[in-house]
Amino acid sequence: LFPLLLPFSCLLGCDTSLPCSAQGRSLPAGTLKPPAGRLRAERPKQWGTLQLPCLCLFWRNTLKLWNKYRISNIPSLIFLDATTGKVVCRNGLLVIRDDPEGLEFPWGPKPFREVIAGPLLRNNGQSLESSSLEGSHVGVYFSAHWCPPCRSLTRVLVESYRKIKEAGQNFEIIFVSADRSEESFKQYFSEMPWLAVPYTDEARRSRLNRLYGIQGIPTLIMLDPQGEVITRQGRVEVLNDEDCREFPWHPKPVLELSDSNAAQLNEGPCLVLFVDSEDDGESEAAKQLIQPIAEKIIAKYKAKEEEAPLLFFVAGEDDMTDSLRDYTNLPEAAPLLTILDMSARAKYVMDVEEITPAIVEAFVNDFLAEKLKPEPI
Repeated sequence: LFPLLLPFSCLLGCDTSLPCSAQGRSLPAGTLKPPAGRLRAERPKQWGTLQLPCLCLFWRNTLKLWNKYRISNIPSLIFLDATTGKVVCRNGLLVIRDDPEGLEFPWGPKPFREVIAGPLLRNNGQSLESSSLEGSHVGVYFSAHWCPPCRSLTRVLVESYRKIKEAGQNFEIIFVSADRSEESFKQYFSEMPWLAVPYTDEARRSRLNRLYGIQGIPTLIMLDPQGEVITRQGRVEVLNDEDCREFPWHPKPVLELSDSNAAQLNEGPCLVLFVDSEDDGESEAAKQLIQPIAEKIIAKYKAKEEEAPLLFFVAGEDDMTDSLRDYTNLPEAAPLLTILDMSARAKYVMDVEEITPAIVEAFVNDFLAEKLKPEPI
């Protein structure tokens, strides 16, 4: 198979970022070298300094790719199978670092069971084989002691872990450290009642980061007993479900916007239905209204083994909603049906007196067909 490299980087529009420039230079020589005359750009001076060995897109054509692959930081490098268009690897920068000679080409995804194979540690020094995870739900926890949000989540996660184990569930967490020294790892791991990949096993830690395309910490990936991903939003789920009643946290088609999940608005286009009430009944009715459309879209893209192009939210009346309305300069009307695309700084607004399932479905379909005209945020 011939993988297609997608280097999401500010190199696509400028050469001002040192990390981006360094990663651009580290792409293997000869990779997808363009034919003469094919490498053109809207900003020739900036592009001329890049000397990338791969094909490049015009800047105006890249925004859809940023949204499709939910790029949240740069530089980022994604590998695709050029035949099927499916993602081979989300964290290509680690691939380049770990396999600069391309010996593991084409870097296809491996099953969790294969990547995690080897000894795992408890904080008392006990060592267990990864085969002990069979039959269990697993949380793969990417975290580090130097990261304040990580330490805050760890305190909550310890209680959640205890409650789930006391309920008799087969559940284990594996800590994959991003600490900067083994001493920091040991100090942090001493607070955790679960397992960890040994800090000295840098290759296995890197492979797990590559497998799940980790772009930031803390991240908690929830897996079913077969090693398939249930949700990448374990952090949000744990914070929103302190009693762990919804374990193992299968994704909901429609989310109620809150402080803990608001960061997901930055992951790509989001449909947000604003309702004019603090009453839970009003929010629940709104969720029921858009849920069939959300489920239909999710199922359609799941069948193609792709992520849905939209996330779906209901927003009530609270400080979070007020801040979002102010930031996006939305009218105070409610109900208000919107699609917000933060990365493109664009919004799509349908301000009607009554919102019906047919109106929502038509709005979503028009957006996906690029028939709607965006307004700037």
